[in-house]
Amino acid sequence: MPTMLIVGATSGIARATARLFADSGWRLQLAGRNRERLQGVADELGVEADLFPFDALDSDSRSSLWARLPVCPDAVLCAVGLLGDQAGAQRDPAAALRVMESNFTGLVPLLTQAAAAFEVRGSGLIIGIGSVAGDRGRASNYVYGAAKAGFAAYLSGLRARLHGSGVRVLTVKPGYVATEMLSGRRVPALLVAPPARVARDIRRAVLRGLDVLYTPFWWRPLLAAYRALPEALAKRLAV
Repeated sequence: MPTMLIVGATSGIARATARLFADSGWRLQLAGRNRERLQGVADELGVEADLFPFDALDSDSRSSLWARLPVCPDAVLCAVGLLGDQAGAQRDPAAALRVMESNFTGLVPLLTQAAAAFEVRGSGLIIGIGSVAGDRGRASNYVYGAAKAGFAAYLSGLRARLHGSGVRVLTVKPGYVATEMLSGRRVPALLVAPPARVARDIRRAVLRGLDVLYTPFWWRPLLAAYRALPEALAKRLAV
């Protein structure tokens, strides 16, 4: 029975993805900040799962999780994320740093250890949940976007280094997803996808051996067009 470690396991995308893999016979290791919520995820899925505390903002927690696992998993799904508040991050450097650590730098210690263990074994799968927000900086969320851009670059480099080792790295770039992260925020309803849709796309991407997944699919052409805009025009857009 293969095992998947899911970090940030209480997020909407993580829960939906966990359900699909659990239904396919995977054993789950769930990691997050709140043990009661982790147990709630296991109960919701109707499975027995190993539960582990993990906080991307705590240096000891993010560095020690891998050593606390009873078995080396076959896959790691990293679904940790913090949208934060752009206006607050502009005023408070500490708030901006929290967004960076939650979405990028705080995840590197764990993924570095996972990559090393998988490389020695000659097999493994790393799935990182990024965001379309990382494809180009926007005035409305450039701190979050910068963190996701850094995370995507890290995963891309990791994928290149591990090429030929038997270890795969999948970068997932969702658009708007109907999760707690969007609660209270005004976004175009037609562009919002349910977590179950994203989870299905992730599973298909794993089966197809993709390197990068935009989900839903229409975000790929939309972002390609947006990236192609000249900077002089893009900086004037109220997005």
